Amino acid sequence: MIKKIIATSMIVALGASVAFAAANLGGEREAAMKKIGHATGALGAIAKGKSKYDAATVKSSLETISATIKTFPGLFPAGSENADKAASPKIWENKADFEAHAAKLAADADALVAALPADQKAVGAALGKLGETCGTCHQAYRQKD
Repeated sequence: MIKKIIATSMIVALGASVAFAAANLGGEREAAMKKIGHATGALGAIAKGKSKYDAATVKSSLETISATIKTFPGLFPAGSENADKAASPKIWENKADFEAHAAKLAADADALVAALPADQKAVGAALGKLGETCGTCHQAYRQKD
């Protein structure tokens, strides 16, 4: 009898920890996208002339995008399909393509850090390039509301 209670308790605990981990992944995914969104927002403000060009802001924003997107695919392990409502099942159906989109965004951001946009116009062009990659991935792998 005690063995059954212990076994049942372990199964319940395991199920709860899996559910918590999935919920936590959803939060981590959202936090990562917000981090990238904040960085692109800073670049957008410069591109639109709402903020003055600042090389340090441009560099840190691009570095944030690069670092964050490099870890992003790791937030989508097998079995986490239901961690949030924004992630499309297509991510797990075509994981290599999803990861390729992330790698492209990271490479684009890294290239822009290496050849830092030098003025408002160049920041706008850089943002356009990054936005194209972001948009393509969102179109394919983000659930529509």
